[in-house]
Amino acid sequence: MRTIRTRTIACAVAMAAVLSLAPLRAETTQAALSKEAGTLSDKFAGLARVMAGKYDWKPGAGVRSVGDVFNLIVTENGLLVGTLTGAGPGGGRGAQIIEPEKLQEALKTSYANLQRAIERLSDADLKAPVKLFGRDMTKEEAVRYLFADQHEHLGQSIAYARSNGVVPPWSK
Repeated sequence: MRTIRTRTIACAVAMAAVLSLAPLRAETTQAALSKEAGTLSDKFAGLARVMAGKYDWKPGAGVRSVGDVFNLIVTENGLLVGTLTGAGPGGGRGAQIIEPEKLQEALKTSYANLQRAIERLSDADLKAPVKLFGRDMTKEEAVRYLFADQHEHLGQSIAYARSNGVVPPWSK
């Protein structure tokens, strides 16, 4: 009987220790969204690097080219930073960046700016109402909405790469 109690107590103490550490391991929404921005940054920058020289390729008339997709991502990130910080729609659609090194740097910079904006949001800020593309949503919903869109463009960019015989850098 004493062995059972000792094991039960030891188990209870171990569980309490594990559960007390759980809040330390929990990731904030801001950290999770910033991490996702970092992942998107790495993937788009990697694709922009391996697709250099093919930025004008497109699968057909009336469809975005490789470079158009990368430039769209830079524009979306500027728009989202402006929405999150209250600075208003940032950047707009400026001149297309066509030089590979400049476009790769623009992608990285746009995501770094976005990560900083996300990390500076309080929990209350995440729930603050904003308008994006004429729709009412919270700042958190705006981030998730654009990230979902960017994942679609990531898939598009992967298909473009594979159509050109280029393997995404993380697939090697």
